Amino acid sequence: MQKSKWVILVTVLALTGVIVGLFYLARHQPRRTMTTGADAGLESQAPNPAIESSATRVARPLPESHDATSASDSHTIPALPATAPNDVIFGAILVAFEGAQGAPAKARSKPLALELAKRLVPIALANFDEAAKQGDQGSTANAGSIRRGILEPSVEYALFTLEKGTVYPEPIETPRGYWIMRRIR
Repeated sequence: MQKSKWVILVTVLALTGVIVGLFYLARHQPRRTMTTGADAGLESQAPNPAIESSATRVARPLPESHDATSASDSHTIPALPATAPNDVIFGAILVAFEGAQGAPAKARSKPLALELAKRLVPIALANFDEAAKQGDQGSTANAGSIRRGILEPSVEYALFTLEKGTVYPEPIETPRGYWIMRRIR
């Protein structure tokens, strides 16, 4: 009986540490305010297609049988290949919409969010850091390291099958909004 009390205590302490760590990370993310004016001017900020660098390499999309915007349809997502890493360093541009986790009270509609996310993809291909500045609060050019098993299956598959230095070629719907992802390492 005494051993099970220790197991419970250690489990509670570990979970508390994880929760405290997540709150710490959330509080120390750079804050950006959402403005509707930022959404309107994106058409004029298209990248120069003549610029070619490793940052502009485009990743392959998910298999045809997979709807990249459906994070809940995990039964159609193929298993990660054996060559997929156990953890990656990545950046993510967030475009929130009403009803998404953490979305502000006056968030844009889902169709408007998808339209904005699609306009940000070419900018992200040319200069991910600049595109991250145009995303919503929570967007970051370098979100740090994440291990397998944390993200939703479709998001994890897309991220962990990206080549180093590439941007996923289309927005992916997550419970938090649309993401535009880049794998750094």
